[in-house]
Amino acid sequence: MMMRTLAMLSALSVLTLAATAHAQSAPAGFQSPSKNIACQYFDYDKQNSLRCDISAIETKPRRPADCELDYGSAFEMNAKGPAARICRGDTVMDNSLPVLAYGEVWQRGGFTCKSEQAGITCFNADRRGFSLARAKQEVF
Repeated sequence: MMMRTLAMLSALSVLTLAATAHAQSAPAGFQSPSKNIACQYFDYDKQNSLRCDISAIETKPRRPADCELDYGSAFEMNAKGPAARICRGDTVMDNSLPVLAYGEVWQRGGFTCKSEQAGITCFNADRRGFSLARAKQEVF
């Protein structure tokens, strides 16, 4: 009986460690119910940042001359300071991210995001951020 209990505890420990490792490697963030917007949180040496990408937009802005990559559909901000539309060569779109239902709020590392039928609005501790929707993207 004691051996069986120890074996079960050992197996449980391995499963717990595996789940913890998976949780730490899984991206932290969310996607909109339409799956048109995805946001991921990053913590680089105490420098928190939030990046959101939008797949489909009605009007794409002109790419700046100093951007040789994709421009117009990615937005980023740190926990403090201004937000910006960024030049990028990758994406944070990830179908494995949980859906942030309409009316729900997501918070982490000084960021707050709200999902609404009109789009996603995110801001940082300085109340700077962006509102993203297919029809219009705004940095504030």
